[in-house]
Amino acid sequence: MLAIMSAMFFAAINQTIVSTAMPRIASLLNGMDLYTWVIIIYMLTSTISTVLVGKLSDIYGRKPFLLVGIIFFMIGAFLCGTSTTIEQMIFYRGVQGVGGGIIMATAITAVGDLFAPRERAKWTGMMMAIFGFSSVLGPTLGGWMVDHMNWEWIFWAFLPVGFIAFAMIWRLFPKTARNYDEKVDYWGSLFLTTAIVPLLLAFTWAGTKYDWGSSQIIGLFAASLASLIVFVLVERKVKSPVLPLSLFSNQVVTISNVAGFLMSAGMMGALIYLPFFVQGVEGISPTYSGYVTMPMSISMIILSAMTGRWMARSGKYKRFALLGMTIMTIGMVIMAYMDNIPVAVASMIVFGIGLGFGMPVFTLAAQNAVPASELGVVTASSQLFRNMGGTIGIAVMGSIMMSRMTHNISAAMSKLGGDSPAAADPEVLQQLKPFMDPQLLTNKPELERLTAALPEQLQNVAIQLTALVRNALSDALTTVFLTGSGLLAIALILVAFIREIPLRSAADPRPAAESESTREGGAAVTSRPSINEG
Repeated sequence: MLAIMSAMFFAAINQTIVSTAMPRIASLLNGMDLYTWVIIIYMLTSTISTVLVGKLSDIYGRKPFLLVGIIFFMIGAFLCGTSTTIEQMIFYRGVQGVGGGIIMATAITAVGDLFAPRERAKWTGMMMAIFGFSSVLGPTLGGWMVDHMNWEWIFWAFLPVGFIAFAMIWRLFPKTARNYDEKVDYWGSLFLTTAIVPLLLAFTWAGTKYDWGSSQIIGLFAASLASLIVFVLVERKVKSPVLPLSLFSNQVVTISNVAGFLMSAGMMGALIYLPFFVQGVEGISPTYSGYVTMPMSISMIILSAMTGRWMARSGKYKRFALLGMTIMTIGMVIMAYMDNIPVAVASMIVFGIGLGFGMPVFTLAAQNAVPASELGVVTASSQLFRNMGGTIGIAVMGSIMMSRMTHNISAAMSKLGGDSPAAADPEVLQQLKPFMDPQLLTNKPELERLTAALPEQLQNVAIQLTALVRNALSDALTTVFLTGSGLLAIALILVAFIREIPLRSAADPRPAAESESTREGGAAVTSRPSINEG
């Protein structure tokens, strides 16, 4: 477990430490116009590798993929530090994403190999706590390092942890025999990839790079749908599908995945758009804005570890999912109506408590509902839905925010034009145009510089416009957080209908699905033994 947790920490800390430093790095590489691709490529490659490695690890075992994932991640991290152009950085981040996806999916699956679900619960809580700890340490450390050291060391500083994790897994992690009855589903893997990539690109670019109704976005959605149809046809015929369709006939797996999708969308909405309130509406500097989100990670760390132990002791998980979704919804509603920093901090604490209760549940519930032979694919499907939930949630909430901002700023400009005839002059409007960009609110030094550069008679108008845009942003964020609250409320309703299968302990070696079918008088499900079963 120390080996697995060190591997997961290595992947998580390298991801979070980069988050605050990447805008500065992109600027130093003269690549701000391609900055978003640094994020997109990691998201794409990690999502694809996560879902593809699930079935492969069921065939070949977890150990080789943990080792391969660490190698890919270390190579990608090292090469990122050697980048001299933004194009090189994008390519190397793609390599790093492949490794990161493999590590995160395989590490969680490996816990399932080592422990029965009831004992697994406390370790799943610890894994989520490690991810939360990296979310606390990484952004703060990354910001400090990019200010005080050469940026290359952001990618290189934790490479020794990778070597330690690799050595520990090589030496300590048990081997499993290859399952020769299983064949690799190449066609299914291909069409699953061509279904996911256009879908994520469509949601990433829609409303920003292209309009939602543009031919480019419609074409991407059409390509994704066509690949999905072919994928379903392929999976119905192959002997060993990369993502068995039978998983989705399992009520526990389906509800867990959809609830995880919605939870991830709500979580990413909170993390991505709360800084707009802290920096844009309240005018707090980026350095200190991180302290506002930090309480969420701390409360999540504590509650994740405690929830894992409570689930292990009781063998129950539904109550924690219901409690988590309820508290997260309350936290998001508080965000929608916050009007100062103390309320924002309080909302983060409440939201983090909810995450701590809910985060460890859904993957564990899905794993507990299938035989051991499907442990890899069910974990991969859980990670896939969470990754897509975060990506799609960010895109949809971003579109909602920009739509509301456009409406609110238009109304604000009409009011300003009526109050100040000078502001209605086309030449004056051109000078004031930068002040209509809500992103300027998050860069206080640049805002002050642009204001001081205006003629004295326009400085008061610029200050008024800035105040109106700030109010427009605040109103738009209220809509965003209410949307997130709605998503979490839907997840809460879904969880209420989940069928709870008591977590199996080591004393009951049968897979949960087998135990359940036996209780219901069905045929037993046979599967290859797990590590603990010999």
